[in-house]
Formats: sequence, structure tokens, C-alpha cells
Amino acid sequence: MLNKPYSVVLIVPTGIGASIGGYAGDALPVARAIASICDRLITHPNVMNGAQLYWCRDNIFYVEGYALDKFAAGEWGLQPVHQNRIGLILDEGIEPELRLRHIQAADAARATLGLDIPEYIVTDRPLKVELRLAESGASWGTIGNPDSLLRAAEKLIREAKVEAIAVVARFPDDIDRETLNNYRYGAGVDILAGAEAVISHLLVRNFQIPAAHAPALSPLPVDANISPRAAAEELGYTFLTCVLVGLSKAPQFTTNQNYQTIWAKEIDALVIPANAGGGSAILSFSGLKTKIIAVEDNQTAIQVPPEALGVEVIRVQSYLEALGVLVAHRTGISIECLNPKLSSIKERK
Repeated sequence: MLNKPYSVVLIVPTGIGASIGGYAGDALPVARAIASICDRLITHPNVMNGAQLYWCRDNIFYVEGYALDKFAAGEWGLQPVHQNRIGLILDEGIEPELRLRHIQAADAARATLGLDIPEYIVTDRPLKVELRLAESGASWGTIGNPDSLLRAAEKLIREAKVEAIAVVARFPDDIDRETLNNYRYGAGVDILAGAEAVISHLLVRNFQIPAAHAPALSPLPVDANISPRAAAEELGYTFLTCVLVGLSKAPQFTTNQNYQTIWAKEIDALVIPANAGGGSAILSFSGLKTKIIAVEDNQTAIQVPPEALGVEVIRVQSYLEALGVLVAHRTGISIECLNPKLSSIKERK
């Protein structure tokens, strides 16, 4: 009999200023390392997106945040695919030259990566994205014309038969200078991320297909003091490439039971930042047999320790230590047995 595939979920919530995963693609090394020691890694765009930079592995599953919550709750399964047919939605509010840059990025992905991106559509009204920061420091946002986004997606799905949706919305350039500089210098929250999540959540909730977003922005002036963690967003005119690559093999969502579908009850371990334990997916996994590993080095702008919500976790200092816990767990070795001060077995009274 074959061994059960060892399956891990990696979550770094969006827009909360995570010291690892709060920037453009800076959690990719963590994802790559975990994927190398498990059979299946399920994670989300915030972890995998690195503007024009990306990394593919056949055992990494790119799952949008709303869909990840539905998966964790056992309501949706994940159906692996060989390739998705991707439709591209461009905000009517994007200026002509910047729009052309994004069309060229999609054509480049077709010509050099072989992605199936047959058509794009421009929304019939500007989406009018607005950005906000909560008192906690987390980012969020609103869309002025969500119906226009939904109409564009529905048309691509119905007429072009696309199986995944990439969206490029025009984001405001008048971002608070201090907030922007803090982020670029590696000490702030990604003010774009919360609004990006709103856009992808809306599409996935309404159409139950993979979706992800890339913002359209005017290029920023060159700055020699940029943090390496934020540097991926300084390249070129578009953040679209990583989104197209992620969506190209993103699993489809299903309620059908078959031998290929992945379900939440099959997840062996979940890795999260230690003070971001209140998310829907985390709470759902806490009710299963999933081992939850909380990484203390990954600080965020919110303070929600999982233990305060009754969630039992294994606390580790770093992702390096988390990798060791995963290896031991996969091998069937109790991590207590790796402690030189192993205590004697207890008697049940």
C-alpha cells in the first residue's frame, strides 16, 4: 500500500505587514523550501506573487484566499489541472499606455511561457479602487464599481470559456508618502494588499473559479535605499506576470468527490505567523487533525495569538525550525524525542 501524500498549507495573511510574506514574493523561499519536503503544498497568491518574479513547482497549489477558507471549511475540494485557460480583465480606468504595457505582459507570457491567455476585456466603467488602513495597521480597500468587474468576468467565462481570471485594476498613485516609504524601506504594511484581496474574493465567491489581481500603478522614482524585500515591485511596468503564472495551473474548485480531489481533512500540517491566528482557514483547520505550526519570527501588525482562541499550536522561532518540525512529523518521529531532556512516560491515574 502506498504511503499517504504528506500535505501542508502555508498561510501568510494579506495586508498585515508580515515581516516575511508582507512584501513582493519574499515568502517564496519559504514556500519553495516547504514544497521540497512535502508531497503537496497549498498556499495563496500573497505567498507566491513576486511582481515579475515567480517560481513554479508541480506540487505547489495556488489557491485564492476566499477559496482557501472554503477549502479549509470542507465545503470545496481542490481539483488539480494541467493548464487553465486564463481570461484577463483590464480596468477601464487604466491609461492607454499603461494598458498596453499589461497587454504586452500577457503576450510575453504566451510567447515565452506557453500560457493559454486567449482574450482580454476592458471593464465598461472604471473600477475606482480606494485604499484604507485600519487602526490595527492592516490594509483594506473598496471598489466603486464592482458590478462592472462582475460583468466583465461573466462575459469572459460565458463567451471565451476561460477557467481562471486575472484582473488588473488601476490603483491610486496618491498614496500617503510616509506609508509608501515605510513599505519600500522594509518597515511597513503593503497598503495595496487589502484592496487586492477584495477584488479576488468578489470574483471567486461569485464564479467559483481561480482568480487573482495585479495593480496598475505609475512607475515610482528610482531610490537607492529600497529594501531587498520590496525590490521586486521596482522592476518594470507591471506586476501581472506572476499572477498569470500562478493561475495557469491553479486548481479548480469542486464539490465532487473523486480520487484526485484534495480535501481539508487530508492536510497534515499548517504553517502560520505566530500572532496571526484568527483567520477563518486557521480556525477551520484547528478542528481537524492538522498540526498547526506558529512561527514567531514572522511578526505582523495584528496581535491575535492562536492560543487565545483555543487553537493548539506548536510554537517555533523560525521557518528553519518549522521545516525541522515538518520533516519529523512526516517521518513519524515525535518532536519530543528530539529533545535531550526527554521526560519519562506518564502513568494515567
